Amino acid sequence: MNELLLSGEGLVKDFPLRRSVLTGKPTKVFRALDGVSIELRSGETLGIVGESGSGKSTAAELLGDLQKPSSGAVRYKGEDIRSLSAEDYAHYRRNVQFIFQDPMGSMNPHYRIESILAEPLLTLRIELDAEKRREKARRMCAAVGLDESILGKYPSELSGGQCQRVAIARALITEPEVLVCDEAVSALDVSVQAQILNQLRELQRELHHSYIFISHDIGVISFMSDRIAVMQKGKLIEYGPAKKVLSDPQQEYTKQLLKASFARREEN
Repeated sequence: MNELLLSGEGLVKDFPLRRSVLTGKPTKVFRALDGVSIELRSGETLGIVGESGSGKSTAAELLGDLQKPSSGAVRYKGEDIRSLSAEDYAHYRRNVQFIFQDPMGSMNPHYRIESILAEPLLTLRIELDAEKRREKARRMCAAVGLDESILGKYPSELSGGQCQRVAIARALITEPEVLVCDEAVSALDVSVQAQILNQLRELQRELHHSYIFISHDIGVISFMSDRIAVMQKGKLIEYGPAKKVLSDPQQEYTKQLLKASFARREEN
């Protein structure tokens, strides 16, 4: 059985909408995530699907410790991340990396691509030798199908597809166990989407990492995923092997997502 890498147990996330003037404590909250339990094993892709506001991105950000849960626990290889030693926490952070929807927005426009790719190696103190960082940046460009001439360019000089490939290379450069892809292809046109999705699958076969793949499009999720989690209004409403969820959905919401995906395919 594949190793359990990441899990969330009873995850709740509340955002304060109003606070007491006297105490500063929340008097009204929005519950973005409501008791979600989910897990990711080595070598697999977990797809999380739902409409905007369903809580899918919040769940992934809790698993990657970009946000703290209001209650519940995130575990890395069975250990609560809040109880990890500094060394073990650094290992966890290195091994859970994100690819976001807006790659251009996540890059410093004043840095060349070489510096953008090498930055995680320096920040996480993985590689302090400048020449070795440059060499690794060149190798990662080749891995994601980019010519190394791109290393001297700025983000504004790249196409959307090239920017997304740079974002993938930057996430992979630390050799993580888990890549969280948060709407990583939704801003791209259909032909570029297909190229990026195929590239991600090929990289997974070569490097044996795991994906958490987040999308509002269940068609994209079905192409990428081994297991699927369907979310609605902060709750996990359907969860299981991808083939079962897609061929025999139990929830009306899941059926509607499938119908919407089929309609988009017919339009294209």
